Amino acid sequence: MTASFFIMMPGIDTVFILNKTIGEGRKAGLYSTLGINSGVLVHTTFAALGLSVIVAKSALAFSIIKYLGAGYLIYLGVVSLLQGKGLDLSTPDNEEKSPLKNFYTGLVTNILNPKVALFFLSFFPQFIARENLSSPAPFILLGVSCCLIGIVWFSIVTLLAATFSERLSANPKFAGRMGKVSGVVYILMGLKIAMSKK
Repeated sequence: MTASFFIMMPGIDTVFILNKTIGEGRKAGLYSTLGINSGVLVHTTFAALGLSVIVAKSALAFSIIKYLGAGYLIYLGVVSLLQGKGLDLSTPDNEEKSPLKNFYTGLVTNILNPKVALFFLSFFPQFIARENLSSPAPFILLGVSCCLIGIVWFSIVTLLAATFSERLSANPKFAGRMGKVSGVVYILMGLKIAMSKK
């Protein structure tokens, strides 16, 4: 229940999924959802192995991951602005887009968000008995549970956003500006991560 609450709270992942779905279609949103939640499994593994402790205790490690993540999002934003493509749903779900690319962008965005690593490091131990903290099994069980909940929730968000964007795409002005709006959103997300502190 607690995990569901945290997953459903609007954050970088939610904005990313909405941006992908509205800008590129339902399929892009669903593959990005799978990528983001695969990132959750990566963070779970890091927490289980104790690697997240390094991020929590090292300002340098935290900063490196933070700026890599911010730089990646800003890069996506700049590319989107330079391409200047609007929303095009003339083919179902923008089939010309690579599903693997959408999966990859979701995965990298999640992995390079140090706040996620710190969240799992502080969140999971609250639900694990003290004598089991040294075992990776409870971390993995909780991580898989969060991943499954995340897939369900973000899939719902994607389907709702896709329905919304398909209706608005009939407006040429909306379709023409959507690419630039998506680019700005990515850049703002990158700046938000860059300015974040522990």
